[in-house]
Amino acid sequence: MVRIKKGAMTLAVVVPMLLQGCATVKSADVRDPWESMNRSVYNFNDTLDAAVLKPAAKAYVAVLPRPVRTGIHNFLGNLGDVWSMANSAFQLKGQATAETFMRISVNTIFGLGGVLDVATEMRLEKRKEDFGQTLGYWGVKPGPYLMLPLLGPSTLRDALGTPLDIKGNAVQQFNDVATRNVLTATGVIDTRASLIKTVDVVKEAALDPYSFVRDAYLQKRENDIYDGNPPSNFDYSESETP
Repeated sequence: MVRIKKGAMTLAVVVPMLLQGCATVKSADVRDPWESMNRSVYNFNDTLDAAVLKPAAKAYVAVLPRPVRTGIHNFLGNLGDVWSMANSAFQLKGQATAETFMRISVNTIFGLGGVLDVATEMRLEKRKEDFGQTLGYWGVKPGPYLMLPLLGPSTLRDALGTPLDIKGNAVQQFNDVATRNVLTATGVIDTRASLIKTVDVVKEAALDPYSFVRDAYLQKRENDIYDGNPPSNFDYSESETP
């Protein structure tokens, strides 16, 4: 299995090359000037998903009982909370940082290393923060929509933050390479397993699944940046990069 650090380096090299080659592509949607390229990457990801990820996710669900899958999900989520806490701190969100620290401490100590989500039972809110959100908090505009190979929907801003998100993931702090790779692969399969029904519904119900995914992602990211309270006058066209 390819190591994540190499994947991050590849992403940092490939994305600018793709953008250079597609800079003149026009789109009817001001948010998506590279739509032609993005649709090609979307089709590639969809083909890979149908051939590898979806079958693996279905096997994962079929083989492992729900309590085991829940424990794995909780454990990986507890590791993910470490980077969320760091980004809350980068955004000067004192309460969110403190509460996420409490979540990590409670789940690690009383939840068998995070297998049990004791913190949620204690009403300690789970927050997901990444470096793209941190950049947005400090005023970096999202830029054009971007579909990344393997990683899926993004924006130019979020894509630039992705290598740091990968590096900041607590999974990468495990010294043993095999352990890191297993945890990374399990995280991918766990995420895909949680989306089996959602992806199927989108493909069946949406006239254009690509546009649906794009619009849903951009709306969610806007909501994430403003912590659920985006300004009523938010205009994505104003956030375009020159």
